[in-house]
Amino acid sequence: MTVLAAEQLSSPPSVRSRRDTVRNKRRLLNAAGELLREDPQNASMPAIAQKAELSVATAYRYFPTLEELHKEYLHGVLVNLRDYSLGSPLHGKALFEDVVARHVKLLETYGPAMIQLRSREGFLTRLHRGDEVIGTLHEAWERPVREVIRELGLSEGLFDFALMFCNSHFDPREVDDLLKNRGSLSEAAAIRMFINAFYGALKGMAES
Repeated sequence: MTVLAAEQLSSPPSVRSRRDTVRNKRRLLNAAGELLREDPQNASMPAIAQKAELSVATAYRYFPTLEELHKEYLHGVLVNLRDYSLGSPLHGKALFEDVVARHVKLLETYGPAMIQLRSREGFLTRLHRGDEVIGTLHEAWERPVREVIRELGLSEGLFDFALMFCNSHFDPREVDDLLKNRGSLSEAAAIRMFINAFYGALKGMAES
């Protein structure tokens, strides 16, 4: 008997069950991400379960609906951005631009899948309803956006609208479209243009 097998036998059933749950959910989330990137039209629950090498019944046990699986996948990506943002020692525009750079970096891996998961509901509606995904997005961008508002000398009352515009302006689909159609611009120059457009929009909001 291997050491691993012996450890598994010595573990209480509840511990093994939790380990199985974590492992299987991770496999399903990874499989969902791969299919959403490679073959989004066929990213059904049976296809995801097959790719994860699990039964469809097992997949539905962890995620009762495909929407819930999508939501947890998207939430996991945003947690990465949130943790990076909260841990940054930067301030003002430097903080905002650093978080934008992290966002763009994450899109290199997760963007094609995230593009498939856009909600039909608006940002503010979901924020006020307490949607978990939007709540995490709020946590990721709150400090960067508030610090930009202060550095530009604008009213804090703009925050909700600024956050909504940040969400739409740096939407994965729009960033992906920009980078694919930037012509002679370097990636850095294209992102700089997008960032400056955001700053300009905030000033326009304040004037109105």
